[in-house]
Amino acid sequence: MAAAALLLLATPAPAAARYGPLPPHNPYAGPDGTATMHGDTGSSDATPLPGPGAGQLTSHRTALASACPTVLVGTDGYPVALCTAIFGLTPTVHLLDPADGRSLAELPLAKGSLLGGVYAYLDDRDQLVAVDGNRDLLRIGHRRTAAGGWELTVAGRLSLAAAVPADDAVTGVSPDWQGRVWFATGHGVVGTADDRTGTVRALPLPPGERIANSISTAPTGTAVASTHATYLLTADADGTPRIAWRQPYDRGPGRKPGQLSWGTGSTPTFFGPATGTDYLTVVDNAAPTVHLLVYRTAGGEPVCSVPVLRAGGSGSENSPIALGNAVFVASTYGYPYPKLPQDAGPAVPASGAFRGGLSRVDVRADGSGCDLRWDNTLRSAAVPRLSTGDGLIHTVLRGPVVPGTDATSLLDPYSYAEIDPETGAVVRTKWLGSGFLFDTLQMVGSIAPGRVVLQGTTTGVLRIAAG
Repeated sequence: MAAAALLLLATPAPAAARYGPLPPHNPYAGPDGTATMHGDTGSSDATPLPGPGAGQLTSHRTALASACPTVLVGTDGYPVALCTAIFGLTPTVHLLDPADGRSLAELPLAKGSLLGGVYAYLDDRDQLVAVDGNRDLLRIGHRRTAAGGWELTVAGRLSLAAAVPADDAVTGVSPDWQGRVWFATGHGVVGTADDRTGTVRALPLPPGERIANSISTAPTGTAVASTHATYLLTADADGTPRIAWRQPYDRGPGRKPGQLSWGTGSTPTFFGPATGTDYLTVVDNAAPTVHLLVYRTAGGEPVCSVPVLRAGGSGSENSPIALGNAVFVASTYGYPYPKLPQDAGPAVPASGAFRGGLSRVDVRADGSGCDLRWDNTLRSAAVPRLSTGDGLIHTVLRGPVVPGTDATSLLDPYSYAEIDPETGAVVRTKWLGSGFLFDTLQMVGSIAPGRVVLQGTTTGVLRIAAG
């Protein structure tokens, strides 16, 4: 542990100084780094907040009998988790105590699709914005009760039923710079909702295209990755969506094992060295090797297509980390999800080992292309997050019961890990636990104020800190 602490103290200048800026702050979202599942509305999966400092690490699990993929933190410092109950699959919002992670209040929502209890964001008033199974856009706030406790309340509601068919469900939401809420549905409808005026506008994508991941917003527009193509959309004055550009990608012969849909597993990510949104990136689903695809945001022109995850399993369900000119991609190929969406379809091939993999790709300074910087076989079991505050990548590693193998089991051990983004080397780990209770299921960990990592698992939320 002493050697690891020395390595941590020797970490070079913060990542922001070495890579470039975060996406610009969205005035209608909460704090950068903790407002969305992927940190900010540009989905950078980077944060200005530093992770746990040097010293002995501790971890504590808050048991919620729920899978908790979304843990966000507002300006008041209170974490808000959107979870899906193990029994009944009911989406449930939890307000957590920032001091110890326990649940202070909870609010069940109307049940929708499997992914309907996943994507949400915090607005500029610390309200959780989500769409429930009734196709209502909700703003959920928290407040003290007369008795001194806490409660979660629905502060605003707008029906999206006119734009979202009864057999469809919203998979992603994000605010734009005009205060509208963009949404995307599983069946390929993209729309805007303005709950200040009650206006809802929608645009269906081409037949057969589905949307299985979240969406991202930047001053230039809204990025959507369907199961066939990557889009940048803008809106007319009345909120009607328009396609600014569309770029198809290689979706391969079918859904790979370790993915939840047939197509890209990426939430599209804005990044860049000048504005923080110069480029847009996703990972395709080509077989046998996937490619990192980078486009110029303004016009959609391709910058590069680079084979990634070559050392391990070449497939990813995760959004990339992207900051400045650097992009990091984690493999989920072969990850043993306990449940898949009803329309996931068969895997091609039918099964595969979870070998792991993490790749770094750098866009050249002159924008003429990209280069693979490094490639390894780390078995990340969560969506990694890069901190510009400490210059490290934070994730959870899933180890095999039998060292040196790529097998998975219900008894696998899980460890929190910090990784040097310059080399891909692990600089510190902390064992979290073994077995199903600690499975992080490729969910995102959020770095909260106070150098605390809040990581969702299949059964609750882990709180990781120093001291």
